Amino acid sequence: MDTRAVDLTRLIAIIAEEVLGATRRPVTACECHAVNEDCCPTRLRGVIEAGAVRFGLHAQGGAPDGVSGLIDHTLLKQDASRQELEQLCREAAEFKFATVCVNPTWVALCAAQLRNTAVGVCTVVGFPLGATTADVKNYETRRVIFDGAREVDMVINIGALKSGDVRTVEKDIEAVAAVCREAGVISKVIIEAALLTDDEKVTACTLAKAEGADFVKTSTGFGPGGATVADVALMRRVVGADMGVKAAGGVRDLEGLKAMVEAGASRVGASAGVKIVQQSRGAAPASVVALGVPKS
Repeated sequence: MDTRAVDLTRLIAIIAEEVLGATRRPVTACECHAVNEDCCPTRLRGVIEAGAVRFGLHAQGGAPDGVSGLIDHTLLKQDASRQELEQLCREAAEFKFATVCVNPTWVALCAAQLRNTAVGVCTVVGFPLGATTADVKNYETRRVIFDGAREVDMVINIGALKSGDVRTVEKDIEAVAAVCREAGVISKVIIEAALLTDDEKVTACTLAKAEGADFVKTSTGFGPGGATVADVALMRRVVGADMGVKAAGGVRDLEGLKAMVEAGASRVGASAGVKIVQQSRGAAPASVVALGVPKS
């Protein structure tokens, strides 16, 4: 039997399940439209430009504290030192970011540093290539949750997706998302959009939603490109209003954050979080040491 035909049949079944589920949910018109559909992402442009300090757009977690509550304050470079991670945590507590996003080896340290704050610890699994097996990602997830992670960003098996192997990708996502659900932890699925065709992006987002992940995420920051407005908008259309979309890679200033939120992002991963918040407050950004990875 042609395994790719089987995978296509499975994907069609998943999409059909999602469509049927959507038709069973009650749909109401939003205030800014006269039709029964989700409010357009550009609904936030005015409030951001007006300096709003609180948003309702923080799907499935994250402190809703203005611009800072949209940001995962990120430090994923390989040579980051303990001192840099401690500084990252101090900044996150001061500016009230949603989380710090760090490599697994630093989760326990950051959890201890942020214990008496509202800032969560986010980490990465199968990072940055996504090429480890599902059982390894499952163990990684359990371990980082044990160490104090409250959000887990996993990289899908990109090679399997490119090969049309839907079942492997499905099991890959389930290995992480199921553990997160059991522990009450947020799961995010990194699709590495710069490596995918639009059809593959749709497939990846559909699988992430079907497996119960809380977010889809554009990029690792280590791939050939970061978040784009077009990719965020596409991902939002696929997953709908009830799932989070995280834009990561290349968001370096307030204008970049605005563009991603307007396209449909409910969370942004950035190493320039301090600069972005200072810009949102009308202050000139202080001279700070660049902590993040390239393109993030």
